[in-house]
Amino acid sequence: MIDTTQPLTGPTPRAFVVANTLATAAVMTFLIWLIYFNRGTDSAIASSSTLPAINAVLNGSSAILIAAALAAAKRRRYRIHASLMIAALGTSACFLCTYIYYHLQHGDSRFLGTGWIRPVYFTVLVSHIVLSMVAFPMIVTSLFLAVTRRFKTHRRVSRYTWAAWMYVSVSGVAVYFLLHA
Repeated sequence: MIDTTQPLTGPTPRAFVVANTLATAAVMTFLIWLIYFNRGTDSAIASSSTLPAINAVLNGSSAILIAAALAAAKRRRYRIHASLMIAALGTSACFLCTYIYYHLQHGDSRFLGTGWIRPVYFTVLVSHIVLSMVAFPMIVTSLFLAVTRRFKTHRRVSRYTWAAWMYVSVSGVAVYFLLHA
């Protein structure tokens, strides 16, 4: 029987912080290039793509999964919680892959709305982008703490991770509808 009360050995917290910081910096640098400097191929495939809708579904699915995972954790159903969180990580990873593919092909998406909806869109978009940059390393940290069985710290950190991840998932769906409605 595995003793789940003791942390697993693995990278030290300091080594994890360094690796998480470097990975986050690399991912964010790539995404900034992808969105703001990549012009895309402007192919017919990208123009008629259903990937933005798929991305909205993946974001919505992540929101549902992390909400269900929180409910499972509150009921002390930790195996269900872990399974739901793994599924949420999977949907978020799929989102990131399809998002990258779409923007490599399409480039930046322009918002064409006018009037009062324009500042609403940009407020949602900017908050979504900024919080996603914060949520990414928080999600990785929460995962690290759970995998290494540092459950007390995991619970403390994950309270904030959950809120950030939920906002990013829901606002991602909102950005889709504001762009494509």
